[in-house]
Amino acid sequence: MQSYADFKGLNTLEGHCETIIPGVCFYRASEGSGRVPLVYQSGIIFMGQGHKQIHLGEQNVRYGPGDYLVIGVPLPLECEAFAEDDKPILGLSINVDSQLLHRLVSELSKDSLGNPHYSKHDPNLDLGLTSESMSSELTEAFDRLLNALLSDTDARILGPAIVEEIIYRILTGPNGHVLFDLAKHDGHYARIARVLNLMHREYAEPITVESLAEKANMSLSGFHRAFRQVTTESPLQYLKKVRLTKAKELIVAEGKRANDAALLVGYTSPSQFSREFKRHFNSTPKSLAKSEA
Repeated sequence: MQSYADFKGLNTLEGHCETIIPGVCFYRASEGSGRVPLVYQSGIIFMGQGHKQIHLGEQNVRYGPGDYLVIGVPLPLECEAFAEDDKPILGLSINVDSQLLHRLVSELSKDSLGNPHYSKHDPNLDLGLTSESMSSELTEAFDRLLNALLSDTDARILGPAIVEEIIYRILTGPNGHVLFDLAKHDGHYARIARVLNLMHREYAEPITVESLAEKANMSLSGFHRAFRQVTTESPLQYLKKVRLTKAKELIVAEGKRANDAALLVGYTSPSQFSREFKRHFNSTPKSLAKSEA
């Protein structure tokens, strides 16, 4: 990953940037950070340097080099990042294309062996957050992906096939259940995933729990139960965290005033927005904007 940063001149990058391979993003941070609220997008995350500790409800997950993190749905959580030996934190994420996922799952479903881990009962299988050590096959495929990124031609021609192999290796590994559940159109996990995608697109619109349950084609009580099982949050708590995170991006990245950001993310009361923003981020919108300036 450091070779890729050198190759692309990214040694001053703070944050994410897209690579030439569709769906693959590179991440770099010069130093670690304390525990802060974030919304992790769905996908597969690999660390190359440093490590992170993420907190979702009472669940804590640590991952670093040699691990991968599978996130089936966007999740509001808290994250700590740790640099090591005065070296920057480096990572790579892969967005799982839905068409590719469904094609691979369809092919695997034809195989009677399928995923040997998928049928095992585990009370945490429905959570959209899990970490695992990379197998030797996955490590080899990931190394080929990194090497391909060091040549734009290799990345453009070979990259998509390597990404497909990586997703296949994860589907047939111990955490494949997350992606398998995501591909099941009528399963509760996939229904909640579709609702979450809608919430992330339409967070500024008036949203009721009743309308979300209707979109998921579930009873209100069943929807509440499934939603909390997947995200550890109630629908309204989740929506609030999404709106506050979007507002923070508008204030810090685009320089919006707090009242304007509040309206843009769906708040009708500026005072309520300020109270909830301070409670969530432990900082006022104004002080946060100054600290990031």
